[in-house]
Amino acid sequence: MERKVLNTLAFSVFAVLFFTSSASSQYQTLVVNTLPSSATLSWPESESLTDESLSESTASLSVHLSHVDALSSFSDASPADLFNLRLQRDSLRVKSITSLAAVSTGRNATKRTPRTAGGFSGAVISGLSQGSGEYFMRLGVGTPATNVYMVLDTGSDVVWLQCSPCKACYNQTDAIFDPKKSKTFATVPCGSRLCRRLDDSSECVTRRSKTCLYQVSYGDGSFTEGDFSTETLTFHGARVDHVPLGCGHDNEGLFVGAAGLLGLGRGGLSFPSQTKNRYNGKFSYCLVDRTSSGSSSKPPSTIVFGNAAVPKTSVFTPLLTNPKLDTFYYLQLLGISVGGSRVPGVSESQFKLDATGNGGVIIDSGTSVTRLTQAAYVALRDAFRLGATKLKRAPSYSLFDTCFDLSGMTTVKVPTVVFHFGGGEVSLPASNYLIPVNTEGRFCFAFAGTMGSLSIIGNIQQQGFRVAYDLVGSRVGFLSRAC
Repeated sequence: MERKVLNTLAFSVFAVLFFTSSASSQYQTLVVNTLPSSATLSWPESESLTDESLSESTASLSVHLSHVDALSSFSDASPADLFNLRLQRDSLRVKSITSLAAVSTGRNATKRTPRTAGGFSGAVISGLSQGSGEYFMRLGVGTPATNVYMVLDTGSDVVWLQCSPCKACYNQTDAIFDPKKSKTFATVPCGSRLCRRLDDSSECVTRRSKTCLYQVSYGDGSFTEGDFSTETLTFHGARVDHVPLGCGHDNEGLFVGAAGLLGLGRGGLSFPSQTKNRYNGKFSYCLVDRTSSGSSSKPPSTIVFGNAAVPKTSVFTPLLTNPKLDTFYYLQLLGISVGGSRVPGVSESQFKLDATGNGGVIIDSGTSVTRLTQAAYVALRDAFRLGATKLKRAPSYSLFDTCFDLSGMTTVKVPTVVFHFGGGEVSLPASNYLIPVNTEGRFCFAFAGTMGSLSIIGNIQQQGFRVAYDLVGSRVGFLSRAC
C-alpha cells in the first residue's frame, strides 16, 4: 500500500514537472516598455586610448560599442524618429547585401581601379547603405593615436577611414585623419603582394602607379576610394601594427558620423583575418538594447578579440562556406519553433546554401530586423499570430505586418520563438521579437519576409547574446545573458 502511494506521488510530481515545463516552453513573459517619449541618447564619454603597446602574448582585448542612434547629429530626433530612420537604413542595407550576394563572382567587392570622373556618384540618402552598420567602436589610428569612431561591420572586409586631403568627404563626428601626422603610416606599393590581394590586380600594371589604390563600392552607389596603406590601430592601449586599411580621399554616400569602417567579415582582408596570429581568429560582441547608455543597470555593448571572446558554454553552430563569396557568415538554420512546436512551413530546404552560392542564411551585425525567405516568414508569422490570439491586434507599421496594442499593460504572455541551428538551438527572449514601435504601446513582430533566396539574422534578434565568431574553428556561438 505504501509503495502504491509513493508511486502515485512520484507520478504526480512528474506530471506537474512535465506540464510546467511544457507550459514554460509555449509562452514567456514580455515586459511592456514602450519607446520613451523623449530622446535620452548621447555619445558615451571618450574612452582612454593610449599608445602603450601590450605584449604580443596579450590574450584578448575588449572595447565598448555605441549605437548609431546615439550620434549627436540626431540629438533633436525623437526615439520614434530614430526608430523610423533605423528601419530606413535597414531596408537599404538588406537590398545591398542581397545584391552583393547575387552578383559576386568569387571575392569581395573591393577593387583597385583608377579614379575616374563621375565614379560611383550615388545620391545622398536618408540612411545607411551596405558598408555602414548599426554599432560604432572607439579606437585610435596612427602614432600618436587619433581617436575616432568606426563602424563595426561583419558584412564587409576592408578596414577604411576618411583621410585628408579630401577630394570628397562626408561629415564625421571626429576630425578627419591626417596621415602626414602619423609616424607609422605607410602606403602599400603598387604591385606588392599585399596590393595583389585586392581584386582587379591588372589595374596597377596598366596605370604604372607607385601607390596601390583601392575602391570599395556598395549597392546604392556609395563608395570609398584612395590609397591602400598600413597603419597602427590602438584599442585601450593594445596596439596592433601594420593593419592594412584604405585611406579614403573620395568617400561619397551617407555613413552618418563615423570616420570609417572596421571590416569584421570572413574574407582575407578583414580585421579578424589580418590579426589571426595575435587573436587566433576569434572575436565576439554583445549588443544591448539600442536605448542603453551603459549605466549600471544597463551594461554597454562590447566587442572582444582573442580566446576570451569565445565562451566554452556557448551553443555552437558550424559556419558554411559560400563558394563565390567569402565575406559573409553563413549558418545552418534547420527550422524555427513557436510556442514549443516546430513550425511545419519552415524547413531546412528554405535556407539551403546551394553549390552556386545562392540562398543560405547569414548573421549580420549591421542589419536590424531578421529577414526570412517569404514562404518561411509567412509560416512563422501565422504560427505566432495563432499563439497570440489573446493579444489585441493593431494596424501594421512600416515593414511589420503583425502588430499588437499593448497599451495600459505592464506584462503579457507571448509565444516562445526558438531558432534550431545545426549543433543546437537558441531560444530568443520575448523582447528580441516583439518590439515597441511608438510611445503609445504598439508592439510589432520583428521579422520580415524577403522575395530573394537569402535570409539574414539581424541584430534585434541578437541582442543580449554574446555572439562569438571562431574563424579558425569555423563556427559561431551564442551565449544568452552574457553582456
